[in-house]
Amino acid sequence: MPHGEEWSEQLEIRMKYNLNDIMNKPVLCYESRNGSCLKTVYPLTVRVSLYMILGVTVILTVCGNLLVTLSIAYFKKLHTPTNYLIASLALSDLLLGLLVMFPSMIRCVEACWYFGDIFCKVYMSSDVMLCTASILNLSFISLDRHYAVCQPLLYRRKITVNVVLIMILLSWSISALVGFGMIFLKLNIWGVEEFYNSHIACEGGCGLFQSGLSSTVSSVLSFYIPGIIMLCVYLKIFLVAKRQLHSIQNARISNASQTKATKTLAIIMGTFLSFWTPFFVCNTIDPFISYSIPPSVFETLVWLGYFNSTVNPLIYAFFYSWFRKALRLFISGRMFQSGISETTLFTE
Repeated sequence: MPHGEEWSEQLEIRMKYNLNDIMNKPVLCYESRNGSCLKTVYPLTVRVSLYMILGVTVILTVCGNLLVTLSIAYFKKLHTPTNYLIASLALSDLLLGLLVMFPSMIRCVEACWYFGDIFCKVYMSSDVMLCTASILNLSFISLDRHYAVCQPLLYRRKITVNVVLIMILLSWSISALVGFGMIFLKLNIWGVEEFYNSHIACEGGCGLFQSGLSSTVSSVLSFYIPGIIMLCVYLKIFLVAKRQLHSIQNARISNASQTKATKTLAIIMGTFLSFWTPFFVCNTIDPFISYSIPPSVFETLVWLGYFNSTVNPLIYAFFYSWFRKALRLFISGRMFQSGISETTLFTE
């Protein structure tokens, strides 16, 4: 065989061997660093599709909840105790979209975390904090509805603006303490530090890992107990509302708007529990089944929970005429007209 042809054949074999070696070699988040996480490389079409779907979800979440928050803040007729609690809930959803969903989208598609350890801790802390803030805001909303429907004569005296502001302050303070305290004090890995450092921790990873004790305590305090309390409160409200159907006509008319608001907020609470329950169930049992739930399942359930923040403004738009009117004013640009903040947006 001529020397040139032999060299060409050897080169072809070597290139094929190198190509196979490259294809079989695991891809790392940081190729030049020891202890780097493995990276899942998705096809380009999958990456583009994920960015489009998740990106639209993030934009809808931020814009929708921003409109809810601005509407309540801008229009003076909406400055009521109940609406302040709704604004606080919308603010938690808005911050979730900005601080959690956006970086989570990049981490999900790229399969690596490229924003550093400090921001990773802030990201995980914000995730826990904002989820806790949402359910605490919903808990206080259920208390507000309890007084509005079950004790209407005491409502204005018991649920004042100052009382609601204290509720909001408590919601955010407790949530920040739980979220940032658990992550920065490393309470989430308390008792399993050696296992975490040996088998989980790697450079380029940023996922919330919890011990059995941590996942149980945090889930019970942040989700199960408030959720059960809310269900009990709304069940009592429902029973009282049924009895009120037999009241005199004037009482029914005066309670009509309160009943409608209660139904809407009950739907919001039910939606929250529906979207987040699968994640918290898996989060609770995973440490006790040797962390056998696949990461892809967790990722899907987390995004299902995030999607609740996208849906809330759609619920407001469907059930609240004041939000639809405010939305039309914002879109038309009439909000900049003099005295528009005094507009009455609701008729019920």
